[in-house]
Amino acid sequence: MAATLSRWLIGFGSIGLLAMTAIIGWQVFGRFVLNSSPSWTEQASLIMMIWYVMFAAAAGVYEGFHIRIALLEEKLGDRARPLLRIVAVVIAVIGLVLLVYGAQLCWAVRGNVVPSLGVSRAVAYVPLPVSGLLMTWFALPQLLTGRHPADDDSEDASEGERG
Repeated sequence: MAATLSRWLIGFGSIGLLAMTAIIGWQVFGRFVLNSSPSWTEQASLIMMIWYVMFAAAAGVYEGFHIRIALLEEKLGDRARPLLRIVAVVIAVIGLVLLVYGAQLCWAVRGNVVPSLGVSRAVAYVPLPVSGLLMTWFALPQLLTGRHPADDDSEDASEGERG
């Protein structure tokens, strides 16, 4: 389930990046060709960027493409597991911080409206607690095993191809 969710998050991030590129393209076209830049494009692209970056960061915890000490993993092998567990603890704590303070931020700004979009400012910050929860959830197996779940999935896939 976590692998499927991670793939969905990466897909959502890709779609968000494409959508943001299209919105910025429309803004540039409006500014330089039509001499009238749409007022909503800047805020929409910023909100979209918050969404796809936060969800891609959560997927990165599962997939293992976040910043980690890969050199030590490669050189030390199983002896690096205690270090990886420490990294997983740090990631889980950061996830919990995002969850708690992100939820508080959403609650605090729920009454503020983004003028050019007409939506609550909380819409921009919803990914903070959600991605924090996902980061913590994705870090738990790493904390227990000292390995990335995605590394285990890739080993299972390669064994299936051989077998």
